[in-house]
Amino acid sequence: MTFPQSIASLTFTQRLASWLPRITIMDRYIAKELTLPFLFGVGAFSSIAVSIGALFELIRKVADAGLSATLAFEIFLLSLPTFTVLAFPMSTLLATMMTYSRFSSDSELIAMRGCGVSINRIVAPAVILSLLVTGLSFSVNEIIAPASTERAALLLARALDDEKPPFREGNIVFQQQEPAADGSGDELVRFFYARNFDGTTMRDITVVDFSQEDSEDGLKQIVSADAATWDFTRNLWEFTNGTIYAVSPTGSFRQIIRFDKQDLQLPRTPLDLANRTKKQEEMNIAETKEYLTILQQTGDEKAVRKLAVAIQRKYAIPFACVVFGLVGAAVGVRPQRTGKATSFGISVVIIFGYYLLSFITSAMGESGVITPFLAGWVPLFIGLGAGLLLLAQASRQ
Repeated sequence: MTFPQSIASLTFTQRLASWLPRITIMDRYIAKELTLPFLFGVGAFSSIAVSIGALFELIRKVADAGLSATLAFEIFLLSLPTFTVLAFPMSTLLATMMTYSRFSSDSELIAMRGCGVSINRIVAPAVILSLLVTGLSFSVNEIIAPASTERAALLLARALDDEKPPFREGNIVFQQQEPAADGSGDELVRFFYARNFDGTTMRDITVVDFSQEDSEDGLKQIVSADAATWDFTRNLWEFTNGTIYAVSPTGSFRQIIRFDKQDLQLPRTPLDLANRTKKQEEMNIAETKEYLTILQQTGDEKAVRKLAVAIQRKYAIPFACVVFGLVGAAVGVRPQRTGKATSFGISVVIIFGYYLLSFITSAMGESGVITPFLAGWVPLFIGLGAGLLLLAQASRQ
């Protein structure tokens, strides 16, 4: 009874296998040819980027500030993942362009097409390799690079005796804004200022509360206190040694209340802002989104837009590998006789154009001209369109 079932299972497996793309000898050959230029590109572009971005500065600190060579080397190694992520798209472009240009120059493309292989099928290994590099780039950018960058910054600060506490020590400002009732935009609800912070207690507090102005009394409240701490069990602020001033719309004090201890239901955001000292490059996407939520409560639109654009760029940069791989393959398969030096030169021009466009769209996104999504993805959409157009033209030739 089991024999017919095994036959049916085998048939299904065979059918499933027939639906999947098969890895042919040609695929393995193209993948092998792509690998070496890609590894060369990763080494070359990473070296250039890390030299400009970190190495020269470390050498200067060894010479001027007495930073030990061993520690400088460790910091250098910790800086590599960040620059390697930037090198992945450029290396993908260089590898695909050099490989397919050589195929074209050596007439191997003519031989492949003579065997009935389409341009799209010839380019497929490059696209698959680009997708694999995209996954690798995303993993490094999310898991390794933020942690290594933070560790490098910490080691350097300790070595230079410039280590700062993991919180903001003073001048903590929080402006809470909410949509206006008349729909005219956001309006200020509360202003919070603390002169000092020791990690648990804020001192020299001033809070101006406008949330009561819409009531019948039309009062606004000013709170001045020596200290304030956040009570995690009750989710509120506990103010000590302070005064509450109730101010009428005419500007006169309606009521003055002095207190030794007073609980106030205010947002926890000032504490979150004070405890957030990581730089943008030291945060992964989840941490950056969490910080964006905090920033959105402050009403600082410029900082919110800048961080929102940065989040989109964190998503987009890995996918640049796919676009660069497609563009490089599409340019490489065009009938031509170019050497490796020419391919390298064309790659540099394309890379410069992409990053220039990316810089422009990011600036437009941060200034509010376009949305953060468009700021991060428009260069990729343009590159993808150009790659598909070039590939279609090459297929018709």
